[in-house]
Amino acid sequence: MTDVIRKDVKDRLEGGDFSCSKEFTLSMFSGKWKIVVLFHLGTDCAYRFNELMRLMPKVTHKVLTNQLREMAEDGLISREVTTDSRVKVTYRITDLGRTLMPIINQMYEWGEKRIKELQINPQYSVKPVSKVRSQN
Repeated sequence: MTDVIRKDVKDRLEGGDFSCSKEFTLSMFSGKWKIVVLFHLGTDCAYRFNELMRLMPKVTHKVLTNQLREMAEDGLISREVTTDSRVKVTYRITDLGRTLMPIINQMYEWGEKRIKELQINPQYSVKPVSKVRSQN
């Protein structure tokens, strides 16, 4: 488990020593790339690993692998393996993960508004996708 916040919350939950629902919700997002992955899976549908890597050019293979594993373990995404001539792994948001989309979209909108207020010109910005990408 790579995420310290997530690990702490999980340990306290298992030990019966946890009562902060806000901290629990935050632990589902903790990790630099989880919100971005959930945003894309929630708005665009399914992605394969290398497609996710291309969407986030600064993420490392190891970090993305760990964060995808954690989100699958938490039930936020599913990992589907199919074998034809070669193995294909596809990630999809689950119904549970989809319940976080209103929070993620609010965070996106707040961030866009705040960036404009600060007159910052970001190098790149994740924009909501108006058209759903076809599933692979």
